[in-house]
Amino acid sequence: QVHVVESGGGLVQAGGSLRLSCAASGSIGRINVMGWYRQAPGKQRESVATITILGNTNVADSLKGRFTISRGDAENTAWLQMNSLRPEDTAVYYCNVKSTNGNAWGQGTQVTVSS
Repeated sequence: QVHVVESGGGLVQAGGSLRLSCAASGSIGRINVMGWYRQAPGKQRESVATITILGNTNVADSLKGRFTISRGDAENTAWLQMNSLRPEDTAVYYCNVKSTNGNAWGQGTQVTVSS
């Protein structure tokens, strides 16, 4: 079983920055893709950014230039750097890990951006 934990969320003023971290543990196998998703109240979960085992990244078009995804020194970690945050970025941010042992989600971390 793969266990995924996110951290780094919190309350920040508009224009500020936050860095979220994701760590996978357990029977990981080989991680193929790590990704960040978010869900705002009353909205569907949406993709924020993904990174493959080869380091290929994909960031949602609307977030390019402000959000960056990267892998940690350990292959089972990933970061989401969020700059120039806006109130509309307020959401619960989830980490997803796709590995040879399946697809796992974390519990999410709340990001709140005040105006």
